[in-house]
Amino acid sequence: MNMELEALEIKIEQVLDLLHQARAENEVLKNRIAAADTERLDLRQKITAARQRLEVLMEKLPEES
Repeated sequence: MNMELEALEIKIEQVLDLLHQARAENEVLKNRIAAADTERLDLRQKITAARQRLEVLMEKLPEES
């Protein structure tokens, strides 16, 4: 009986270790997603600004005859 309890304790410790690793990895992934979202929004703003500048430049071009 004592051996079974010790084996169960070892397995529980292994599960807890895996749980802690999964939580740490999850936190890293959440941070990466947040950084990617921030970068995506920044790029979207840059694209919008570039589009607006191009539209202004295109309006200044002489029309073709």
